[in-house]
Amino acid sequence: MISPELPDNEYQRQLAVNKYQLLDTLPEESYDNITALMAYICEVPISLVSLLDRDRNFLKSHHGVPFNESPRNISFCGHAINSDDVITIIEDSREDIRFHDNPLVIDFQAIFYAGVPVVNTDGYKLGTLCVYDTKPRRLTEDQKNALIVMAKQVAHLFEQRFQNIKLIQLQENLKKRNDNLKKFARVVSHDLKSPLSNIISLTELLESKNQDALDEDSQQYLEYLKTSSYTLKNYIDGLLKFYNNDEILSKQNEAILVDDILTELKQITNLDHTVSFHLEGNSTEIKTNKSALMQVLVNLVTNSIKYNKKPKTEITISISETETEYLFSVADNGDGIPNKFIAKIFNLFSIAGSEDKYGNIGTGIGLATVKNIIDNLGGEIIVSSEMGQGSTFSFSILKNYSPN
Repeated sequence: MISPELPDNEYQRQLAVNKYQLLDTLPEESYDNITALMAYICEVPISLVSLLDRDRNFLKSHHGVPFNESPRNISFCGHAINSDDVITIIEDSREDIRFHDNPLVIDFQAIFYAGVPVVNTDGYKLGTLCVYDTKPRRLTEDQKNALIVMAKQVAHLFEQRFQNIKLIQLQENLKKRNDNLKKFARVVSHDLKSPLSNIISLTELLESKNQDALDEDSQQYLEYLKTSSYTLKNYIDGLLKFYNNDEILSKQNEAILVDDILTELKQITNLDHTVSFHLEGNSTEIKTNKSALMQVLVNLVTNSIKYNKKPKTEITISISETETEYLFSVADNGDGIPNKFIAKIFNLFSIAGSEDKYGNIGTGIGLATVKNIIDNLGGEIIVSSEMGQGSTFSFSILKNYSPN
């Protein structure tokens, strides 16, 4: 018997084998289907998908034999990956000096062998797709071609697995970064809110106690300080809401009366009772994540109120449903959104540039939060708007949908 030599690029080849993370994995149907098919096409009892490891031949699929590995120093596949031939064929191993006293020949009657190297995209021969028989034989040209083609298919499966591994790693890295960003946002927001509240309180106290003593410039400076502080506070509150979405989305679906939704919206948003609400649609009760839905509706209704400089604010809320989803819209008679901002209005930190009726500029967080929630509920949101006439935000939520 002559044991197969290690290839000149064995170190790099072994690294290539390792990156697919297939060694010692359980059988998989996609590989077992290939070996079963090759055994049938080649009319042999045994077909294998092998990976040449450091000192063994690991069988990712082993059709016709009960074991999933054998020593590399007695492997036929070790010789096949060293060959320059596209396919290595041993018609009768008993007459070949390399194999005649090989334990696989003596103990398992491995008389006939045909193997095609499985070559990855970098050109490394990772293992083989091979067939065995317990008697001498020859393959037809069609059978040889089938082995060659299916060995390439095995290589494609390896590459798909590697791409999946990279995607999983990317997802894990993104999740880790997102978790760290959430922690950072919470810590920074918490650490900033207390001193910021003190700044606002002290500014208002200073303004009230020294109203008559301050000149016009000093009063203006205090007003700038208050405005800046409130703007920063809105940013912090918005960031906390944006990064707390996961907690909101984890809540269970519950049945909600549509009339109750409108009642709650009025209580939360119509504090000075200056807004006229109208309800439309064919739904009387819906079942969804109430916390998530209310955060979306409160945000949209609040925007409709803030960005409306008309004497009377009119808001129409429509709630209807189809077999598969709930359909919502929030329409107002407000200021409208400039057309150039429509395409990016749901992007984080994107603002339309106009002040609300209280003189504040938005943070660009609220609508990004709205879209994030709706996306996670399996829905979509769109907006249509006409300057001076108002805006309509329409969105959907899938029924019985859970982001988990």
